[in-house]
Amino acid sequence: MFLTVSGANLHYEVRGRGPLLLISQSGEGDAGRSVDLVDRLVDRFTVVTYDRRGLSRSVIDEPAQDVTLTQHADDVHRLLAELTDEPALMLGCSMGAAIGLHLAVRHSAQLSTLVAHEPVSPALLPADRRARHVRELTDLQDVYRDGGLRAAFPEMARVLGIDPVHQETEPGLTPIPLTPQRAANFAFFIERDFTAVVDAELDLAALAASPVRIVPATGRATADGVFDRHCALELGRIRGEQVQVFPGGHNGNTTHPRAYADKLVEVLRDAEAEQ
Repeated sequence: MFLTVSGANLHYEVRGRGPLLLISQSGEGDAGRSVDLVDRLVDRFTVVTYDRRGLSRSVIDEPAQDVTLTQHADDVHRLLAELTDEPALMLGCSMGAAIGLHLAVRHSAQLSTLVAHEPVSPALLPADRRARHVRELTDLQDVYRDGGLRAAFPEMARVLGIDPVHQETEPGLTPIPLTPQRAANFAFFIERDFTAVVDAELDLAALAASPVRIVPATGRATADGVFDRHCALELGRIRGEQVQVFPGGHNGNTTHPRAYADKLVEVLRDAEAEQ
């Protein structure tokens, strides 16, 4: 299915039954990025996934135009408005979590609970750490421009704490090959969405006061010193919330979908019970 939004045409998919749960994916992820996770949620939730603008089937009207976090949040706002009149549940992973935080500030009435798993959001951090992690992201863009994906993957793994060689996974997962489309999505993510993340400002006072139940989350295997873990911990401090620990690392939603789904159901149940 498709939805026309400002400056783009969004592809989205709806599966399952029950309360609406929007999953905003990480990195280059499109609507099919976490199919193993979605398969384990559709008996409890109406699960919505989508291609972010610029990825896969979500075509931008003017491809050379800059992409912003404000646009990404507005896309989710319009998608939710198309699908429901009730506050929705949302799982945001990495960049998807950053989008969710902007939505919780700008359109809080549309969300009841946001699980923000390791948001890639430098704006959450104190100035000194923000500057350091912004440099990591802009340096990674330079690595990609000089050497392509082959050179960028190891540096991306270092920045986000992912070891693709020794990454533990659950058995029997759906393989995710590096197709030409996925490679194009990676290119857009690094070149365009990194810049959107770096440039984004976030009203931290409004975030602290947002009525949305925001659950900060990190991966059990995510290294202590990496950027995304720092963002999750800082979000917990801003919101006065305990950071929930999910199975796997930064990509636990794809490496440990069974255990991740179980933890997500538990967290959502507890969050809704507190409201």
